[in-house]
Amino acid sequence: MTPTITPRLRTLVLLLLAVTGALFAGAAPASAHAALTGSDPAQGVVVDRAPTQISLTFSEQVAMGDNALRVLDPKGKAVQAGGPVNVSGTTYAIRLHAGLADGTYTVAYQVVSADSHPVAGAYTFSIGAPSRTVVSDTGAGAGGGVVGGLYSVGRYLSYAGFIVLVGGAAFVLACWRQGAGVRALQRLVVGGWLTLTAATLGLLLLRGSYTSSGKLGDVFDLDLLGQVLQTKTGAALVSRLLLLAAAALFVAVLFGAYARREEEGAEEGADEDAAAERRDLGFGLAIGGIVVAAGLAASWAMAEHASTGLQPGIAMPVDIVHLLAVACWFGGLTALLVALYRAPADTPLGTDAVRRFSRLAFGSVLALVATGVYQSWRQLGSWSAFTDTRYGQLLLVKLGLVAVMVGLAWISRRWTGRLAERGAAEAEAESEAAADAPSAEAREQAPLAAERADVPEQASRSAAVPTGAVAAGPVGASADDDPDRAAQLARQRVAVETARRKRVRDADPNRSGLRRSVLAEAAVAVVLLAVTTALTQTEPGRTEQEARAATAPAASSPADTSGALTLDMPFDTGGTNGKGLVRIDLDPASVGANEMHLYVQRPDGRPYDIPEVKVALTLKAKKIGPLPVAPEHITTGHWAASGVQVPMAGDWEVAVTVRTSDIDQVTVSKNAQIG
Repeated sequence: MTPTITPRLRTLVLLLLAVTGALFAGAAPASAHAALTGSDPAQGVVVDRAPTQISLTFSEQVAMGDNALRVLDPKGKAVQAGGPVNVSGTTYAIRLHAGLADGTYTVAYQVVSADSHPVAGAYTFSIGAPSRTVVSDTGAGAGGGVVGGLYSVGRYLSYAGFIVLVGGAAFVLACWRQGAGVRALQRLVVGGWLTLTAATLGLLLLRGSYTSSGKLGDVFDLDLLGQVLQTKTGAALVSRLLLLAAAALFVAVLFGAYARREEEGAEEGADEDAAAERRDLGFGLAIGGIVVAAGLAASWAMAEHASTGLQPGIAMPVDIVHLLAVACWFGGLTALLVALYRAPADTPLGTDAVRRFSRLAFGSVLALVATGVYQSWRQLGSWSAFTDTRYGQLLLVKLGLVAVMVGLAWISRRWTGRLAERGAAEAEAESEAAADAPSAEAREQAPLAAERADVPEQASRSAAVPTGAVAAGPVGASADDDPDRAAQLARQRVAVETARRKRVRDADPNRSGLRRSVLAEAAVAVVLLAVTTALTQTEPGRTEQEARAATAPAASSPADTSGALTLDMPFDTGGTNGKGLVRIDLDPASVGANEMHLYVQRPDGRPYDIPEVKVALTLKAKKIGPLPVAPEHITTGHWAASGVQVPMAGDWEVAVTVRTSDIDQVTVSKNAQIG
C-alpha cells in the first residue's frame, strides 16, 4: 500500500507551485546583464555640429550583428553607414552619413551580452536644437514576448533536470546503494535526464529568436540556428548535449549492471570476490559520475555570469562547485522524498541511508555558503546593492528561503535521530526474541513430528493460509503433492508478511514526521529554484549601479514651454516616517528635451527630504527603456533635472523609487501620455 499525501500537504505543495508561477510571471525575461555605461554623444546632449560616428560603451563585451546598432533621424529614417565595429575593449562604434540636419536623433541598440542575455535599449541626442521625432520602432524585440517566456521556462526545466539527475544518482551511490534497484528512483533519475535533454534542445532552437527578432516563427530558422552554433552559448548547449550522451551510459550502468550486482550481493551474503567487484564498479561509477556532472555544470559556468566580469578564472570553478552542491542537496532531497513514499516494503529505506544523506546535505550547505558569499560579493560589490537593486532584493529572498530550508533540515535530522533510536531498540528486542526462540532445526522437525502423530498435513498447512486464499490443487491434496499450491501458499505468506511490515512501518510516527519535514523542504526548494533562475536573468547589482552612475542625462538647451504634465503618486515604504506624496512636473511633456521637477511631501503637506529618489521612463509598447533620470537635489523636498529626453510619443510609464531609510524603499508608478 502506497502512503497518500494528506490534503493539508497537498494544499501546501499547490500553494508553493503557485508562488513559483508568480515569480516567473513577475520576472522580466529581457533583463540584461550587460549595461550601457557610456556613449558619445552622451544621452540627452545637444551638440553644435553633426558627429561623424556614434560610440557606445558597455559594462562587458557584447556580440553585435549587422543591425545591432541603429541611428534614426527625427523622421525615423536610419542614418548609419555600414555596421558596428569594436573600437577597443567594450566600446563599439558606427559611422553616420555626412550632412545630418538639426534635430533629435534616436540611438537604438540590440546586442547580446557576454553572459548570453539579450540587451536592448535606446536614448536620444540632438544636433543644433531638440525637435520632435516620429520614431515608431526601435527594433527592441529580443528577449521578450512568447519566446522570452518559453526561454525562461526552458532555463528553469534545465536546472531542475540537472538537479534531479545529478542529485538522484549521488543519493543512490553515496547514501542508498540498494536504491539502484528501486523502480521509483530509476524513473526519477531517468526523468531528470529526459527533462534536461529536452530543455537543452528547446533552448538551442529558441536561442536565435530569443536574441534577435523575438518572433515565434523564427524558432526553426536554420540560418539563425547556424549563427547560434557559432556563439559561446551555442557551443555550451552543444557540449551539454554531448555530455548528456555520456550521462545516458552512466545511468544505464547504474540501474543495470550495478543494480544487479547489489541484488546478487544481498542474496549471496558475505562473498569477498563479489563484494570487491561491487566496490570497484561503484568506485568507477562515482568517478565517472563526478566527471560528467562537473562537465554539465561547466556548460552553465562557461556561458553565463561566471564567465564575465571580475576574476572569471576563479568564478567559473566556484560556480561549478556551487551548482554541484545545489544538485546534491536539492536532488538528493527529492530522491529521499521518493524513497520515503515509494520504496517497496522488501527494500526499505534504512536509517543509515537517511543519516548518510544528512551528512551529504550538510557538506553541500557548507559548500553553498562558501561559494555563495564569493558570488554575492562579485555580483553586488556593495552593501547598498542588496536593497537598491533588483538583483540584491532577489538575493535577499533567496537567502531567506535557504534559511527556511536549513531550519526544516534541522527538524528532519531530529526525526532521523528518533527513528534511529527506535530502530536500535527494535533490533535489540528481536535479538532477545531470537535467543529465546527454538532453534531452526527444531522448527524444521515440527512437521515431521506432526506426521508421526497422524496429524493431516493438509490441515496444518491450511491453518497458515490467510482468509480468502484460493486453493490451487485438488481438495484434500497436500502441498507436497501439488507444487503449484505450495508456491501459491508461499507467495501468499510473503504478501501478507510484506503488507504487515509496511503497515507497521507507515504507522511509525517518527517516519511520518520525517516524511512531512522532507516534503516541506522539497516544496521550498521548488520556489528557491525559481528565485535562482530569476537571479540568472537579472542584471547584477554591481553592473546596475555602475550603469546608473554613468548614464545620468546631460544638460541641454531649454525646450518649448507650451505644455506641462503633473503626476501625484502617494507612497509608503513601510518604515518609520515612510508615508508621503511624490509629485512630478514635466515640462513641456513632449518629444525631445523636457524639464523635470520632483517634489516630496509628508502626509501633512510639508516638504520632506529623503535619502534618495530615482526616476525611470519606460515605453513598454515599443520596448524602450527604462530610461534613467537622475534628478539633482535643489532644496528641502525638491529635486530637478534638465534636458530629460523623450525619444518618441506614447503612453510612458513614469516610475519613481523612493528610499526613506537604509532599508525602507518602494517604487511607485503612473502612466502618462507624453508627446
